Amino acid sequence: MTSRDRTGTMTTRQEPSWRPALLGEPPRHGRVRCVLCPFRCDLAEGRTGVCQVRRNRGGVLETATFTAAAVHLDAVERKPLYHVRPGSRILTVAGPGCTFRCDYCVNHRLSQYGREDGSPWLGAPAEVSELVARAAREGAALGLSYSEPGLAPELTLALAEEAAPLGVPIVWKSNGFLTRRAIRLVAPALLAVNIDVKAADEAAHLKLTGAPLRPVLEAVELFREAGVWVEVSTPLIPGVSDSADQLGVIAQRLAAVDPGLPWHLLRFTPDFRMADRTPTPPSALRVGRDVGREAGLHFVYVERALGEDGRTTTCPACGGVLVRRGLWETLANEVVSGECPGCAHPVPGCWGTDDD
Repeated sequence: MTSRDRTGTMTTRQEPSWRPALLGEPPRHGRVRCVLCPFRCDLAEGRTGVCQVRRNRGGVLETATFTAAAVHLDAVERKPLYHVRPGSRILTVAGPGCTFRCDYCVNHRLSQYGREDGSPWLGAPAEVSELVARAAREGAALGLSYSEPGLAPELTLALAEEAAPLGVPIVWKSNGFLTRRAIRLVAPALLAVNIDVKAADEAAHLKLTGAPLRPVLEAVELFREAGVWVEVSTPLIPGVSDSADQLGVIAQRLAAVDPGLPWHLLRFTPDFRMADRTPTPPSALRVGRDVGREAGLHFVYVERALGEDGRTTTCPACGGVLVRRGLWETLANEVVSGECPGCAHPVPGCWGTDDD
């Protein structure tokens, strides 16, 4: 049976296809510990982890995420990645599963597999060679997004092995909820990652996602230390992360890591268990942008609600316009060799193939 997901991609309903997984500790007394994410699930025979897509079968840790439930050609700006190859495209691949249970998830039919009655298994085993060949033909990067790419290190590494000789980079849109061991494993395969920092404090993050915040903040620094380009997104969710005080805490933490780290403020779209909420008002997004700048961040972006001005990259030194963007496209890119053409001030990012 086939169905159409929210990306417009035709998907096939099947049973999960399991294969041996990375990041499992040797079995003890029939139990296997998964060390992919900070939950570190200790799995008895036949049990799956919190994510619903990693399990213990016969003392072997297995994964079901070597799967393509959605394959879609996106603009890089939709990840969002604003300082990565502006105007380029990404062939996005996604399989079911997530470590979080976010109440507002617009991709819940995919991400919440195994948790929601209305979330059946979607997709079929990913054909790595076909995906890489298509990305190369399109001049696109390969991206893992829509659900949680951190659950698919096996697929990520397999794609990277075939993609690297063809000059096809790999990017993620991730919740960042990974162990140090997992980040060390996948970082060499990634050009860039956009990480969601969804709340300002542990209590709010736990209520929204079912997971602690600290590992996410650590992931921002760990990926950067490993040489991966990092951008951060924060959805302005009413009552969770939309007040100036809450946004100020997040902005200050990011600025302490690096003032040049791009911060994307995302307009909340009512969906899933929060379908009765109202979208983020433009006024809150405007306040958030001001808060980010006051905290010292040089690049604070609002994709929607504030028009082109919210998406424009300006030089932090001379104020010149460097990149102009439409809603999900680059209209003009003036960055030259990673510098402002007006004053030669460095502009951090991966601006072209020479930076990959």
